[in-house]
Amino acid sequence: MNKRQLLQSFLAASAISFGLAPAFAQSPTPIKFQLDWRFEGPAALFLHPAAKGYFKAAGLDVTIDAGNGSGGTVTRVASGAYDMGFADLAALMEFHANNPDSPNKPVAVMMVYNNTPASVMALKKSGITKPSDLTGKKLGAPVFDAGRRAFPIFAKANNIGAVNWTAMDPTLRETMLMRGDIDAITGFTFTSLLNLEARGAKAADVVILPYPDYGVKLYGNVIIASPKLIKENPAAVKKFLSAFAKGAKEVIANPAVAIESVKARDGIIDSKLETRRLQLAIDTVINSPDARAEGFGAVNAGRLSLMASQVSDAFNTKTRVSPDAVWTAALLPPAAELNILKK
Repeated sequence: MNKRQLLQSFLAASAISFGLAPAFAQSPTPIKFQLDWRFEGPAALFLHPAAKGYFKAAGLDVTIDAGNGSGGTVTRVASGAYDMGFADLAALMEFHANNPDSPNKPVAVMMVYNNTPASVMALKKSGITKPSDLTGKKLGAPVFDAGRRAFPIFAKANNIGAVNWTAMDPTLRETMLMRGDIDAITGFTFTSLLNLEARGAKAADVVILPYPDYGVKLYGNVIIASPKLIKENPAAVKKFLSAFAKGAKEVIANPAVAIESVKARDGIIDSKLETRRLQLAIDTVINSPDARAEGFGAVNAGRLSLMASQVSDAFNTKTRVSPDAVWTAALLPPAAELNILKK
């Protein structure tokens, strides 16, 4: 070994000793991520940056799994089975308020669906055209459906009287509406509308009453993280959110291309249908007027506090929801990285 090689070896060893080893020598940080639902259009928000290698480039080894509802996602992150996830903020609030002594309550770290995607949907032949028409009607939804859980808030805002609920499996919701077994359903607009079309309904024949259009300014889905990860490796959470924002900007700009990342994970999806679903989600809850006013990823403190109070009442929680406990903006990327919404 000549003097130059000896010097290089000494400098490399010294760098490692003092924690200055190059990034490529470090092992990527593993992060298990749980979606709120199946691999459908909106999942591209996460699958696209993963497919493009943005998480990997940030030094993260991210695995993304499909989910079966926001409640399950919150519970799995709380249990430690997952490090981060995507879930409805109301479900996170409910968990906090009903499990005050839980040592590992997940925290929301980025707003994605600035408005709840929940709506009431009916067929025009039912005669339902406005919220007050729902009084006395038979409504259907799975018991854990976000729209059903928040319906008392919708009902209060629109002076709706008593309704009769029918519970069913998610796969039967739209079918039962088409058969006339129920008068209306609650669900995410971009999910149920396309499911109704798949069952033979024409979009023009479906009445949609979106919660945000009728006085219910609830936030929708957020990225959540375990307090353990936030405490032990806040840098990893920051890197995840930066990589996500980079990918989300591309998804918003070109949904048709981004949907290929979903197709790669679930080869049987209908790409055209899921592109429509993704575009609906972008137009109604991601790139909404409220989102543009508040800024992507962020929340309005007053609106967050109001939602905490509404969820406490509507969900009849054991304790009151503390908005400061469920949300932190401390790990959000710089404003320039969050400037991703098309005007």
